[in-house]
Amino acid sequence: MEEELQELEEEELKKELEDSEDEIGGIGGGIKGIGGGRIGGGGRIGEGIRGGGIGGGIEEIEELEKELEEELEEEFEELEEEEELDELDELEELEELEELEKLEKELEEKLEEELEELKKELEEELDELEEELEELDEEFEEELKVLEDAKLEEEEELKEKELEELEEELEESEEDS
Repeated sequence: MEEELQELEEEELKKELEDSEDEIGGIGGGIKGIGGGRIGGGGRIGEGIRGGGIGGGIEEIEELEKELEEELEEEFEELEEEEELDELDELEELEELEELEKLEKELEEKLEEELEELKKELEEELDELEEELEELDEEFEEELKVLEDAKLEEEEELKEKELEELEEELEESEEDS
């Protein structure tokens, strides 16, 4: 009866070991148990408990469970650290984006202000140019009038001269006749 109970416990332990084998891997060389038996024969946990006694195997399983828990805790902590780093990276990216958006808005406002100033300056320059153009137009009209007057005077002088010449010719022709 004890042997059957022992075999059942061994089978149960063997199943648990095989289930956890994927996570644990193998223990080379075997481990001596308290009762004189060995867990594993030199490769994998789960090859069975050999020899006399289960006590050593149970302690070894507990140690392996403890090691597994520690490894899992370490991996969990590493994952948490990675997640925290990822969250920090995301926060930094968000802060950078917000800073960029703020800078973009400031630049747009500055550009609008500068454009308004340039527009005012250009309007003032345009007004000045229009005034200068009006002045030049007036000067041109005055000069044109002076030139037209001078031309008229010149034409009058030419006509007077021609008239005098014609009168002289007429007098000469009267004298000759």
